[in-house]
Amino acid sequence: MSDKEIDRADVIRDVCERRLRRKDAATLLSLTERQVQRLMNQFRQSGIEGLVSKRRGKPSNNRCPDKFKLYVLNLIQQYYADFGPTLATEKLHEDHGVDVSRETVRRWMISCGLWIPHAQRKPRVYQPRQRRDCLGELIQIDGSHHDWFEGRSPKCCLLVFIDDATGRLMHLRFGDTESTFDYLAATREYIEKHGRPLAFYSDRHSIFHVSKRDAHTNRITQYGRALQDLNIELICANSSQAKGRVERANQTLQDRLIKAMRLEYVNTIEQANTWLPCFIDDFNRRFAKPARFPKNMHRPFVGDVFDMDDTFAWHDTRVLSKSLTFQYDKVLYLVEPTEENSRLAGEAVKILDYPDGRIAVMYGERALECRIFDKLAEVDQGQIVENKRLGAVLSFAQKKQDEMDRADQRSRSKSMPKRRAQLRAIGRNPALD
Repeated sequence: MSDKEIDRADVIRDVCERRLRRKDAATLLSLTERQVQRLMNQFRQSGIEGLVSKRRGKPSNNRCPDKFKLYVLNLIQQYYADFGPTLATEKLHEDHGVDVSRETVRRWMISCGLWIPHAQRKPRVYQPRQRRDCLGELIQIDGSHHDWFEGRSPKCCLLVFIDDATGRLMHLRFGDTESTFDYLAATREYIEKHGRPLAFYSDRHSIFHVSKRDAHTNRITQYGRALQDLNIELICANSSQAKGRVERANQTLQDRLIKAMRLEYVNTIEQANTWLPCFIDDFNRRFAKPARFPKNMHRPFVGDVFDMDDTFAWHDTRVLSKSLTFQYDKVLYLVEPTEENSRLAGEAVKILDYPDGRIAVMYGERALECRIFDKLAEVDQGQIVENKRLGAVLSFAQKKQDEMDRADQRSRSKSMPKRRAQLRAIGRNPALD
């Protein structure tokens, strides 16, 4: 007997012995009074066995024929042996015209050993990884999106740098989004404060990792290129559990950091980035552990501030046309036609797009002087006449502006850095000043 039938037997016994009214028993069992009377008759006639369902052990009237079941299982074994029940059900309906429920297919596949339920699968084993030996040997990095200011400011992202050997918070930085420029800015601040670590350990975000479908274009990301220039190894984890130290730190920060900012009346990103060093010192005093060996593996940065600027800029390449022009982010750049530059037609030049909106054009180690014409800026025809050299180009752009009058066609290139596009959108055109 089932537990439900055992409980029902106690109620029916009380009704038969007049300790309970039939109406109350119907309410307790969620049955009608007539059904309670039938159960009483069965109990008086056969005892407690009379309350056992007569259908137990018998096949359902709506069951599928055994011949149909074998036909479906043969199709699954022949074509869909490694499919899941849901996908196998869809393919049976689409390719073979077999209509059967997903749950039925799942039970049939389990009975034949073609599918193992998740409850019966062996759990995956994640062996713990020992901490690194020295400070700066491996720095785990991650971005945590959260309502950090509890509605006092818009939701933002916290970039977390934590040392693997000690569990120390090395650096924190708030940003609007988890973008390449935000990581480059945070990494620059880290290096200026601590030096260059041996390696950064991150997830497989597109900022750090190039997927296979994009591998034919660039084999390395902008962030990976910057770390390569700094001689820092970038390691991408296969799972969140692999970089569990920074993931657990994010959970702690989402509890303690939020409450600390509330008590300190920190309400904006700018205030938080200024106040964060105080929180980092208090956090490390409570939770940091000593490294196995006292050696600090951070290395100083060799170079000046200009080298640092170039390293953490967005790098791209363009090929100069015969007229010594190239286009970048829907802006036409004209290289000064000096005798030395006239030999560069058809050569590739490197574009350095700085976070503050500046653009530098390099050919090898030499900087090229350029003038720009922004096709998206409003142009006055009178100014076109004054500029002798850009007259033909500006005339062509004027016609294009008349055609591209809708706002959706006058947007910046989506492939360009987000911060750069925003700065350019509100900037003036130096060629027209």
